Amino acid sequence: MNKSELIEAIAKSAELTKADAERALNATIETVVKVVAKGDTVTLIGFGTFKSSKRAARIGRNPATGAAIKIAASTVPRFTAGATFKAAVAGKKAKKK
Repeated sequence: MNKSELIEAIAKSAELTKADAERALNATIETVVKVVAKGDTVTLIGFGTFKSSKRAARIGRNPATGAAIKIAASTVPRFTAGATFKAAVAGKKAKKK
């Protein structure tokens, strides 16, 4: 599914116009990106958590030559799926606590 197909699905499911669904999706994505870029976490219960994570500097290998190269430290986005999402993908019902 690509973005335009997702917009169509959201519009149909939420009974919105495609333009309204696109604005809502774009606003959601922009907000998640801004919050995670600041270093905060976005948690959507049942769906998952978006957060930033630090990667340490390390030594890697150039696959073509085998030469060692330095890979700089960086901050990367991470997504961890929630229990309900994991269960849906696995075809199971989520366990209630």
